[in-house]
Amino acid sequence: MVHLTKSVLGSLLISSLVVYSYPADPSAADLNNPESSKMKRAKTDKHADEDHLYLEEVLGEKALSEVTAWNKRTLDRLEADPIFNILEAEALEILNSKDKIPYVSYRGGEVHNFWQDATHVRGLWRKSTMESYLSGSTTWETVLDIDALSKSEGKNWVYKGSNHFAPEYELAMVSLSDGGKDAVVRREFNVKTKSFVRDGFEVPESKGSTDWLDENHLLIGVNFGPGTLTDSGYPMIAKIWKRGTPLTDAVEIGRGEKTDVSFRASVLELSDGRREIITRRGITFYESETYWLPRDEDGSIGKAVKFPIPKKAHFVGEFRGQILLSLNEDWRGHQSGELVSFSIDDFMQDGNIFDISLVYAPDEKSSLGRLGVTKSKVLLSITTDVKGSAHAFDWDGKAWTSKKLDFPANGSVSVGATNDKEDIAFITTESFLTPDTLWAFNTETMTKTKAKSLPSWFDADSMVAEQFFSTSPDGTKVPYFVVRKKNLPLDGTAPTLLYAYGGFEISLNPSYSPTRGKLWIERGGVFVLANIRGGGEYGPKWHQAGLKMNRQRIYDDFISVAEDLIAKKITSPAHLGIEGGSNGGLLMGVMFTQRPDLFNAVICSVPLLDMLRFHTLLAGASWVGEYGNPEDPDEGKFLRAISPYHNIKPDTKYPEIFFLTSTKDDRVHPAHARKMAKRLEDQGHKFLYYENIDGGHSAAANLKETAKRQALQHTYLLQKLTGDQ
Repeated sequence: MVHLTKSVLGSLLISSLVVYSYPADPSAADLNNPESSKMKRAKTDKHADEDHLYLEEVLGEKALSEVTAWNKRTLDRLEADPIFNILEAEALEILNSKDKIPYVSYRGGEVHNFWQDATHVRGLWRKSTMESYLSGSTTWETVLDIDALSKSEGKNWVYKGSNHFAPEYELAMVSLSDGGKDAVVRREFNVKTKSFVRDGFEVPESKGSTDWLDENHLLIGVNFGPGTLTDSGYPMIAKIWKRGTPLTDAVEIGRGEKTDVSFRASVLELSDGRREIITRRGITFYESETYWLPRDEDGSIGKAVKFPIPKKAHFVGEFRGQILLSLNEDWRGHQSGELVSFSIDDFMQDGNIFDISLVYAPDEKSSLGRLGVTKSKVLLSITTDVKGSAHAFDWDGKAWTSKKLDFPANGSVSVGATNDKEDIAFITTESFLTPDTLWAFNTETMTKTKAKSLPSWFDADSMVAEQFFSTSPDGTKVPYFVVRKKNLPLDGTAPTLLYAYGGFEISLNPSYSPTRGKLWIERGGVFVLANIRGGGEYGPKWHQAGLKMNRQRIYDDFISVAEDLIAKKITSPAHLGIEGGSNGGLLMGVMFTQRPDLFNAVICSVPLLDMLRFHTLLAGASWVGEYGNPEDPDEGKFLRAISPYHNIKPDTKYPEIFFLTSTKDDRVHPAHARKMAKRLEDQGHKFLYYENIDGGHSAAANLKETAKRQALQHTYLLQKLTGDQ
């Protein structure tokens, strides 16, 4: 199952069915990593606010005392509002509904699903037959009960996936997170006996990866101890670990540099069954080097051979001997944004690449979406002006051919789970007002079967979804979607929520959200999705236009959308709220400080806000390729100019902002939200703050916590944008 996703630039490597934890959107190192912050603090204290540094101590007594007081004040207000309980009940009903689509992966003739509901809060890993799955009533067989496991072990386990040894799929490395952190414990599990393997492979909590080389050997990259992590807190060393031996005896097969983002090894399984070792050195978030490690018949590993490909290019799969390569820069006559291929056997002969074949070249309005490889086809999602389609590609030995697949237009069409040993793939279609439909697509017969679909959770017939384009100050046309009631009066009074992300080449596509429709739009709210630069909606160039010192373009795009909404009299500043998380949380902080006059509510989730110390907190060093380096004179000056934490002024009137974060977020440090809240408090500005103890970067470890968070957010929005507060 190999996907070209819209975001995971730090982890686009070859292995099928690999579970790992490497950079996605702003990611992080272990919270307790001694190499993350302390060694850098001396270099950056000139930028730091000494009176707030205690808030960087995740479990510090003084810090948690502040958090507890802020949480209480926020919950006392929002939970006391009569609408809170109504919203929470509505959200929980949707989230716990048994009518949800049980999304599956297909392997070995079985479908596998992870399921959560009111009874199974932490979730079930379960399986069924394809015949049963496609029937009206699926009969499920439990493989692993995470609630029961958590109870027996006294842990708040969050299931983070499994990495299976193919083609038998009997053995798997199961990843379990304590409270939702990215760092996981990995344990060997037998799917047939439904039990953890006694004296099997077991890896202590760490970020990193494992991959099956064969039944008795793992490729592994984790925290091996002092000096084995990069400055970003990710593994710097890859090893081979033999069954029955201690992890300390694992044999090193490659390493990167301490200044790299990461280094990892994975298996490239070819169509003919060969299993080759590939290592990837992540130099920056967007630049990497990839190597092949030849093996002799006795298993000994030869000298690594570097693939002669651009640093801004990513392996995204193998099909019939062709390596699929996504380009993020021009290369040998091919343009950034294209998907190309080359022969792996030709490369293995002498380390050179001679013939390059074009798979797909997007036009100026299009970009690549998700990619999946099956036994007989390569499936690719393609978006044009942010609306999707699916295509099947085939290799005839000399060139690629393609066919557009028959799926509903004007929404999102996303290639989901695929398996390069099977012909069954899953494709999802949806739009803002059309519930998700999951299709089983047979790439041998090129036929589709409707597998599952969501019920309608809100009155979509009374609503309309429209696409508009605003104009940014430099003349760039910025697409955005407006979802609203059809009879909405255009008098500037509609409570409106504007959402965006704007970074890391992540695209935001039309999607059906039952909670958004039920809790917000049905109550007269307007939802707006802005496809600003920094994302991947129009390919790498759309993303790269807002990198580093060009980042103000992203913020100008967002402002242009807000002003266009006001010009169209859809809303007005008194009724306009905005929301973003992670990198989108930084966007919210910048909007809060740059244009406080334009908004009356700001939801700032798991944000980056201190842009002069972000590179010292957890894995912040890995994001320098996106934001710039605070230690560089020019880039540091620019970051100081946009850093929300450093641009709060005591005499400015700000809207009341709502911060949401998580103590156990080991991607973006909770200190970002804590420190900005404290700065606002110091200056007498109003704010709301809620820090969940569990939840990781999603700020929720289970569906109950998710329902509570959504109820808090929507209560706040209704208070601020309908005139109650």
